[in-house]
Amino acid sequence: MPIKFGTDGWRAIIAKDYTFANVQICTQAICNMLKANKEDSKGIIIGYDTRFLSKEFAESAAQVMTANKITTYLCDRPAPTPVITHNVITKNTAGAIIITASHNPPNWNGFKYKPDYGGSASTEIVNNIEQEILKINSKESIKSLSSNDLKSSIYLNCFNPNPSYIQHISSLVDLEKIRNSGLSIGIDSMYGSGSGYLSNIISGGTARTYEINAEYNPSFPGIKQPEPIKENLSNLMNLVKENNKINIGLATDGDADRLGVINEKGEYISTLEVFSLICLYKLKILKEKGAIVKSITMTNMIDKIGDIYKVQVYETPVGFKHLGKVMMEQKALIAGEESGGYAFKGNIPERDGILSGLIFLEMLVQMNKTASELIEMLFDEVGSHVYQRIDLEIEENEKESLNNKIKYWAPTNIGASIVKEKNDKDGFKYILEGGYWALIRFSGTEPLLRLHVEGKSENQVTEILNEIKNYIFN
Repeated sequence: MPIKFGTDGWRAIIAKDYTFANVQICTQAICNMLKANKEDSKGIIIGYDTRFLSKEFAESAAQVMTANKITTYLCDRPAPTPVITHNVITKNTAGAIIITASHNPPNWNGFKYKPDYGGSASTEIVNNIEQEILKINSKESIKSLSSNDLKSSIYLNCFNPNPSYIQHISSLVDLEKIRNSGLSIGIDSMYGSGSGYLSNIISGGTARTYEINAEYNPSFPGIKQPEPIKENLSNLMNLVKENNKINIGLATDGDADRLGVINEKGEYISTLEVFSLICLYKLKILKEKGAIVKSITMTNMIDKIGDIYKVQVYETPVGFKHLGKVMMEQKALIAGEESGGYAFKGNIPERDGILSGLIFLEMLVQMNKTASELIEMLFDEVGSHVYQRIDLEIEENEKESLNNKIKYWAPTNIGASIVKEKNDKDGFKYILEGGYWALIRFSGTEPLLRLHVEGKSENQVTEILNEIKNYIFN
């Protein structure tokens, strides 16, 4: 299979397509791009997560980077993607290579590239990388040091990425207020690179943390993949239910750029509700101002909040390369996508699950409400909203025929809901009466067809999902 970058980097199955040779090809492509743009003198950061062989893949990338005489800052430990990316700004490097497959299953790994602005690589940058990969595959050679030569290279600098990040986020959230809040917090790190981060940052006061799935285990036992969605958080839900002292549950994905939240009753709070609450907190309680950027799969509650507090809302295709771009252009206050990735003004224009969790905790303390009470407050402002996403596994050879079938579907209603508009900005979105919606979209990173529906009630959502499935597969 050719190396192809999706919505956020290249991902593949380890030992099948994700090999040391292909990691080195990707790294050489970035070296070539940096040299062509005369950015190679700024150096590069290389980081990695807790997946199988991630450290070794990162060292392999460093062998190529240093052989090209580019100063390389190699993380000395697994670290969350936002922590690594933040160091691009503090060290003023040309960018960062991060070995991670984020939330993919355990037999996958990936290769992310973050440019000098600390966000996801733009379409233009991705195209440049892929063009360089084609050149390397056709005729150009790869420069690489041996493992022994890497250790003694004058271009290699090993460093701890944590201190500058923790110092930075302490200026964005009131850590002392959280530390001395008396909150009891359940944390599920999903065996990812976020293990220990929230617990360590919060420690030192009256707040208490109960962390699970924090040990090193790249097989992610007990979960299909390290994605903090309802289906994967039963352990955290049970922890909260069984320990009546716990006030809130927080979960981060494999590279800790996404957040999942469990309320004090052990119930999952959707990512749409979490983002809406954070937006409401920023605008209503903190009195901050600025535009909101959301992906096409994010809730219509954001549009209603934008209308109430008179701020502009921008909608983009899925992927933070789109959200981050608009966020920077509009100097936006906040950006968010349905996957649980949220970005904040003053931080990198990129998802940050650690900072998102801390802001949610600050909101609980500042407002002196439980998560359930916050949801009630939200619905009092914007009305009831129910959301569900279904991921359907498909074969690659089915994709074209399914896409054609969906492309020509133009229903006047789905179930009892009238369709007011259809657009194909990213996938196929059906705008329903009352501001609710349905979206059919192929994943950009996995062989999945995703069905997204937001409605007023669970019955409405179920009805819409069933009709869409019946149409597509019958």
